[in-house]
Amino acid sequence: MTPSLDHRLKKIDRRLQSLLDELSSYDNEALNRKPADGGWSALQVMHHLILAEEGSLKYVKKKLSFNPELKTAGLSSAWRAFLLNFYFTLPFKFKAPPGVGDDVLPEKSDFKEVSERWLAGRKALREYLENLPGELLQKSIYRHPFAGRMSLEGMVKFFDGHFERHRKQIERVVAEVGGSG
Repeated sequence: MTPSLDHRLKKIDRRLQSLLDELSSYDNEALNRKPADGGWSALQVMHHLILAEEGSLKYVKKKLSFNPELKTAGLSSAWRAFLLNFYFTLPFKFKAPPGVGDDVLPEKSDFKEVSERWLAGRKALREYLENLPGELLQKSIYRHPFAGRMSLEGMVKFFDGHFERHRKQIERVVAEVGGSG
């Protein structure tokens, strides 16, 4: 694993742990409560992020399972990753792709179980990336549904930008619905 990718993984893991620590003071009722605008509850947002990360890793594993011919990730791949993260800074709402949106988010869930699933997913991601041959880290393996092909580092950048966008959403929802545990 490259030092840059290792750094990005550590960064997203620190941010996740910080969010989980912050949310641990709330009870399940508060974390399952939807905001007045009818949006997702804090736990539904967490599920959305988990599904996006798990689906991305599943895609990469499947892609690599049949030994595909891969192009080296270049400037266009880096540009797509940049644009995707810029997109996350925009103040507009976007509809989630099928498989990570309203169609699959549970109405109620348990914070401890959701947290454990997310942490296990992050551990699996790290272990998988650590065991990949180094030359694959320079290839355009990952395909984002909107942004297209990018490197695995681009995928982790996506996870970071996606997390930050939704972390703010979680904080707004929790502030609105209240209910500290």
